[in-house]
Amino acid sequence: MHIQIAAEKLFSLGSFPVTNALLTSWLVVIILIVVAQLVSRRVALVPAMFQNVVETGVDKLVGFTAGVFGNREKAEKYFPLIATIFIFVLVSNWLGIMPGVGTIGFYEESHGEEVFVPFARSAASDLNFTIALAVTTVILINIAGIRAVGGKVHFSKYFNFQNPIQFFVGILELLGEFAKMISFSFRLFGNVFAGEVLLIIIAFLVPYVVPLPFLILEIFVGFIQALVFSMLALVFISMAVSHEAH
Repeated sequence: MHIQIAAEKLFSLGSFPVTNALLTSWLVVIILIVVAQLVSRRVALVPAMFQNVVETGVDKLVGFTAGVFGNREKAEKYFPLIATIFIFVLVSNWLGIMPGVGTIGFYEESHGEEVFVPFARSAASDLNFTIALAVTTVILINIAGIRAVGGKVHFSKYFNFQNPIQFFVGILELLGEFAKMISFSFRLFGNVFAGEVLLIIIAFLVPYVVPLPFLILEIFVGFIQALVFSMLALVFISMAVSHEAH
């Protein structure tokens, strides 16, 4: 049994290496695009059962988002971003525990020993994926703040030269943005990678019925991690676009 933190390289596109985690993330994007196309083509004025369920779920989520922002107009404005983050992370997490992911692959020589390289592994079990997602999210949070209150007001919380105390507080706020990236990325990576290792070890020791409860647990953990990531993004966006926060 071989456990590796870094995602394994499968092939290269020119000088660009394609890892199994990156391949999984591309598959997630393709799945979401296909599902979105299928759902959008079947939207009707009088909704059927599936459309009713989707619309009810969206309305409840928008209502929850409105509770954080304080009004529904802001909630509807930023809901697509929050929902996209949630769905993308959720599908990535659940796809990573599907049968065949992490177990179908090939063997190759590495440092004088033969190691197993799966064709796919959970995207969030690669730290590159979670860091990229975290950096993108924090950048979008700041863009939302700039568009809501203006660049001068938004950046004044980072660069304030009114007095030494305000300057020091601004530096702490700036460091806090980097802390958000670290918190976002390592929380998601740590939980998903730990779950993947747990499933591999349990399946290696007792390969049949015993792993089932742990698989169910990972389904729940995957949902919770997607929810936590998106909810934190929601709270930070709410703070960034709030005039009172500045």
